[in-house]
Amino acid sequence: QAYRARLHQVLQALHQKLAAPGLGPESLLGADRPISCRTQPPASIRRERLGVCSDPYRLAQQLTLVELARLRHIGPEEFVQAFVNKDPLASTKPCFGGKTRNLEAYVKWFNRLCYLVATEVCMLSKKKQGAQVIEFFIDVARECFNIGNFNSLMAIVSGMNMSPVSRLRKTWAKVKTAKLFILEHQMDPTNFCNYRTALRGAAHCSLTAHSSQEKIVVPFFSLLVKDIYFLNEGCANRLPNGHVNFEKFLELAKQVGEFITWKQVECPFEQDPSITHYLCTAPVFSEDGLYLASCENESPENHTEKERWKSLRSSILEKT
Repeated sequence: QAYRARLHQVLQALHQKLAAPGLGPESLLGADRPISCRTQPPASIRRERLGVCSDPYRLAQQLTLVELARLRHIGPEEFVQAFVNKDPLASTKPCFGGKTRNLEAYVKWFNRLCYLVATEVCMLSKKKQGAQVIEFFIDVARECFNIGNFNSLMAIVSGMNMSPVSRLRKTWAKVKTAKLFILEHQMDPTNFCNYRTALRGAAHCSLTAHSSQEKIVVPFFSLLVKDIYFLNEGCANRLPNGHVNFEKFLELAKQVGEFITWKQVECPFEQDPSITHYLCTAPVFSEDGLYLASCENESPENHTEKERWKSLRSSILEKT
């Protein structure tokens, strides 16, 4: 009975946090759905990113502030609820149940950041400007790595690797890519070996750190969820001799315990409302919108690209 009462209190407190205005998951819902795109960006999306923030370190700080605010809403009970759905996690998209809304909102935030980066590049018709935006976000990603914000780092790298961005050959020809190659090497998805090494280093430094900034560790969240999921599903609860598999549960407790420690770190960065508002509410193109904008910046180069471009333009003209 005491346990049930305590659980009820925790759930009530969580509900109150979610209902409060600010940077919680509720402020994300409805704000991360990609908007449609016609031949030109609508007036609402024509904004000067550099007018919002021209300092990569400053933007990395605000990204970290948003990340930590989102993480605080996720409790260990949601990882347990994620295990209820026995469907394996498909590709890079985790499958969540109805009781994992904060986990789902956090993954949506990651996807939104990917699309935001891609939108900022594709919405610019001048190749020089597009190259400058790419280099800016490369610097932001590097600052995220230095801070220990691996989730934003991976989102930015993923956004720049989306096909509408990667196909902009003339724009990329003007970009100094050496720093991006280093970051991509760190986040190489082949087996995430380099990332896991960097994460262990950041986690070790966090344990001995004296300042809040040095304690910051924001893991690549989708991979964390998958690791915990497959650890739970791939290892038996009991050994062949019938004994409890304590090694499995100790590893689960370790991973979830580390996450709880990381999400409780107080963010040392002061919020800049104009930047966080931009990050959470700026309109972003849909996947089709990104492709259209990309092809208008740099014409289709092969038959497949031309056919898709024509098809998308036709479908948009039919709707107007």
